[in-house]
Amino acid sequence: MSVRRLALAGVLAATLTLTACGGSDSSAAGSATCPGGKIRFGVEPFEDPARLTPAAKVLADALGEKLDCPVELTVTEDYSAEVLAMQNRRLDIGIFGPLGYVFAEKRAHAEAVASFGDANGKLSSYTAGIWVANDSPVTSIDQLKGRTLALGSPGSTSGDALPRKALLDAGLAKDDVKVSYAGGHPEALLALKNGAVDAAEINSQQLASATDAGTFDRRQFRRIWFSEPIPNDPITVRGDHSPEFKKAVREALLNLPPAQVAEIGALLDVSPPGPLVKVDKSTYQPLFDLAETLKLTEKDV
Repeated sequence: MSVRRLALAGVLAATLTLTACGGSDSSAAGSATCPGGKIRFGVEPFEDPARLTPAAKVLADALGEKLDCPVELTVTEDYSAEVLAMQNRRLDIGIFGPLGYVFAEKRAHAEAVASFGDANGKLSSYTAGIWVANDSPVTSIDQLKGRTLALGSPGSTSGDALPRKALLDAGLAKDDVKVSYAGGHPEALLALKNGAVDAAEINSQQLASATDAGTFDRRQFRRIWFSEPIPNDPITVRGDHSPEFKKAVREALLNLPPAQVAEIGALLDVSPPGPLVKVDKSTYQPLFDLAETLKLTEKDV
């Protein structure tokens, strides 16, 4: 999937939209739990849409049934498209990557309400990583000087910001490593697998997904760096919604059975899954700090 900077109208026209039907009672339209007669739900493209869309639809269906309101699901073209869509009031709810949430909070006052819990009811996490081929002479991140590195997409937590910070922490200047954006996590992994680059970011979620799908044999590759655990993706509500709507969405999400979040949870390497768990802005404070450290702005995504 290529990362393109599109006008918002073009982005939304290019996205894949599905409708998950809630109850048929027309009185729900325009109610506190069904503003405007439907709920528009955006999901960042952290996985191949062919796998992500049906998994996210299960969650959207379940939420629609809980709130007795149709849920319109959109897998956005890229990370920035989802932030822009929420800012322009074209999304009511969105699943963002942790760093994407930082910008959504700033631009759309997005409020984190839930995330993916493990079987013990604890917030799940994942790690960023940089990988090389087994026969590569590179054994540490500082040895990437003069070599090529595939990152996922601008604005990605594990596919952009954290690897770039790791390069800086290793004493490498901006131009010491030839960095390119592959267009997403699956594409970065594929670039390394095909020998197009010396190294690539592969986070623990994509590693698990590709390994399970049989498209990546980790025995042929080595990890030379990985990050501290990152709290998993938050499900957010646009900040200008009514308190009643926010409360209804939060309670509906937190009371969904694990089976109804399992499919999308599996793509986030949450296995076995538990129920969604409560989160808020403070949960993601390290990502706000990271954006400050790297002096990231909306232009960077």
